[in-house]
Amino acid sequence: MNTILLQVVNPNVNVTSILPEVIVAVAGTLVMIYDCFAPKQKIVTGAISLVGLILATIALFALWSGSYDFANAWNGMVAFDNLRVSFTLVMLFVSAMTILISTVWTEREDVPIGEYHSLLLFATVGMMFMASGNDMVILFLGLETLSLSTYVMAGLRKSDLKSNESALKYFILGSFASAFLLYGMALIYGATASTNITEIAAKIGTANFPALLLAGGAMLLIGFGFKIATVPFHVWTPDVYEGAPTPVTAFMAAGPKAAGFASFLRVFVLGFPVVAGATATNYLHGSWVSALALMAMLTMIVGNVAAILQNNVKRMLAYSSIAHAGYALVGFVGAGVAKTSEARDGAINAVAFYLLTYAVTNLGAFAVVTLLGEKNDRRTEFEDYNGIGFKAPVLSFTLSLFMLSFLGLPLTAGFIGKILVFGPAIQSGEPLLTVMVVVAVICTAISAYYYLRLIVVMFFKERLTEWTEPKIPITLATVLIITVIGVFGLGLFSDRVLSIFKTSPTATKAQLK
Repeated sequence: MNTILLQVVNPNVNVTSILPEVIVAVAGTLVMIYDCFAPKQKIVTGAISLVGLILATIALFALWSGSYDFANAWNGMVAFDNLRVSFTLVMLFVSAMTILISTVWTEREDVPIGEYHSLLLFATVGMMFMASGNDMVILFLGLETLSLSTYVMAGLRKSDLKSNESALKYFILGSFASAFLLYGMALIYGATASTNITEIAAKIGTANFPALLLAGGAMLLIGFGFKIATVPFHVWTPDVYEGAPTPVTAFMAAGPKAAGFASFLRVFVLGFPVVAGATATNYLHGSWVSALALMAMLTMIVGNVAAILQNNVKRMLAYSSIAHAGYALVGFVGAGVAKTSEARDGAINAVAFYLLTYAVTNLGAFAVVTLLGEKNDRRTEFEDYNGIGFKAPVLSFTLSLFMLSFLGLPLTAGFIGKILVFGPAIQSGEPLLTVMVVVAVICTAISAYYYLRLIVVMFFKERLTEWTEPKIPITLATVLIITVIGVFGLGLFSDRVLSIFKTSPTATKAQLK
């Protein structure tokens, strides 16, 4: 009789290691249950959502500062490192600000508010797992949780044809991107016999089928390229961002982009390293670095040039989002060619900080656009902003500040963010990366046209129709205060934020031994 040997794997279930994700998921469930019994109670569901996000942030800091050993939690499928913490903080901030911005929109639109808040929280859970996942299975589950939620959120305005078109395009193209990602993960598994990113990095030098690594890496590049909206996988972005409700657009432009970068960085920078003596593996590393450098340059050029041609503010900000993905890719490539682990971690922290500065600026800008857009986003053309500069000084001056931060004016968050992501590329000494930084600087100069155009329209164009300044609700005023402070605070005191990102927990130290 043949004997079958079964290997027993201890999953090492450790709920504490995923406590922030659990808190947000429980908050989303509570919102759904409460909405079943008391629908349209936006204050209560919004309060539950905010409390859940705040508790998750507290739990994240508590785990980060504590002496916990999560090196083998969930059989190594969940990471607890600087990358997870820095990107998770960005995601929690984006979700909290989105809830506050949405209060204006939900008051004038007939949308299921409880459903919206629960979808937003579950999307946040998906984003958090994309940052914490150290296994491709976890990354894919997080991605699908995020994607399914945002597909529905983009089409919440059921009576609006643009919103329906936005959701349908996002769903169809997002499904294709997910298929590329899943197939790429399957090929990587075929080459290394593992889906764990740490094990893949250890086995990649002795992969059984190096050709599968190249094919799988190319598939993953396409899938992640769609999620972060890089050229040539950006075609969905303008239509989806324009058609989706403005608060949802603000969320999609900042949160899922940060989550995509977190997974992208973990798989490529940490999972596909340079291995001494492994020619095929190093060819894979050189290939993805060169491909990403080319994609970064194309993304910056196309995003900025196309933004100049737009007459709709939301479409302009959509192409601006594409351009900023290109800037973040500069730091990404810098992390990929880093010679030491310290330089690599510094570049990853720079990308996280850049996405934080972009999120702060982007959410502030979309908060103003949401208030001025009126019902169904009817007032989002550039001409709708003619002459409002001195009629609504608070809104116009804050929006101008956000445009200048996008541009990268000194003393603002955008300036420091660009300096940090350009630094690792320049310090690498690689000619291709130097060219990439030169292109980035030229594209930054090009972006001055459309960012300053909005300021000129507000302050120097004459308005031909009557216009009344809208009242600023308390929630939106809170968002504007936080984002304005953030723009100046991150611009002047960036070292303090970076010090939080650089602090290594005990778990990380144990994991690196």
